[in-house]
Amino acid sequence: MLSKKLNYQLKLFLCLFFPIITLSCSGSDPDEEVDTKLSDLTVEVSIVGASASNPEGDGSGKINVSFSAKNANSYRVNFGNGDVLETTSNNLSYTYVESGINTYKIFVSAYKGSEYISKEQSVTIYVTPSMIFAEEFNYSGAPDSSKWTYDIGRGDNGWGNGEAQYYTSRSENVRVENGILKITAKKENYEGAAYTSSRLKTQGKFSFTYGKVEVRAKLPNGGGTWPAIWMLGSNITSVGWPASGEIDIMEHVGNNPGKIISAIHTPSSYGGTQNKAVTTVEDATSEFHVYGLEWTSEKLIFSVDGKVHYTYNPTNKNASTWPFTSDQFLILNIAVGGTLGGTIDPAFSSGTMEVDYVRVYK
Repeated sequence: MLSKKLNYQLKLFLCLFFPIITLSCSGSDPDEEVDTKLSDLTVEVSIVGASASNPEGDGSGKINVSFSAKNANSYRVNFGNGDVLETTSNNLSYTYVESGINTYKIFVSAYKGSEYISKEQSVTIYVTPSMIFAEEFNYSGAPDSSKWTYDIGRGDNGWGNGEAQYYTSRSENVRVENGILKITAKKENYEGAAYTSSRLKTQGKFSFTYGKVEVRAKLPNGGGTWPAIWMLGSNITSVGWPASGEIDIMEHVGNNPGKIISAIHTPSSYGGTQNKAVTTVEDATSEFHVYGLEWTSEKLIFSVDGKVHYTYNPTNKNASTWPFTSDQFLILNIAVGGTLGGTIDPAFSSGTMEVDYVRVYK
């Protein structure tokens, strides 16, 4: 060590006082240690399209992540949703796809050989939902057979509820005109029943797991009418009801006008169901309103015109309380009478539920 020091000092002396001698005058003091430690990790996340009015971004789900660390050779970025990318550069672009507003924890690790250091940063980002089913009823005649089918007849014990109607696919009971689906319940003798109506469903045509449903509709008048916008598990043919699960987005009782019911039927709560809520929409039979459901792996959120009025989120999720882990299909109908419809007004002659659109987002 001493000889190295003397050599360095001698070299420095010669360079200073005998510059004409050709020597390499570069180098460093051997006492000065080179910093090779992995350190100083910095991370910056920017959301594409973010602004004061839209802090969660423009709906594209895109972010840019910049990072650097002293003496790092590579980086590993975990985006908080199961996706992980590795790079030797100092930045990455990434696009989230889960719709709605979600918060993710981004972990960035910098590596030097087997050494690493990490830093975490949260990001809240909005992704515009993608539409996976759209029925705008921009045609005339019978409902689109590529999207809709029917339940026909009286069903067992009035479809299990003692209902009085006979469901048909006749134009008298279901038709599309002027951009509106019209389901009409009528007082008439037909196939042994005193009333007719229609029940449309997407069973075998369209089903989904998790998403957002919006149905814009105007409900019928009349004591005894029981219109509904609802869903059933596609596995109902194999496991039966209520094991399949039932989600009632909207039910309305003509004998109790303006009261909108949202309910859940599961093995733990059915028949005289306990999992339900009621909200008041005074002009439900004279104006259109948007009846909505947001279905995630954790909860069911019900709304009218975007205002949430009921959330179902059981603490213990199992087959009894949460059979909502697989596909469900949509149903639109008007029942007459039955356990919820109640007493039918003798003066009732007909009532129509008008549907402007049915949209499902993922």
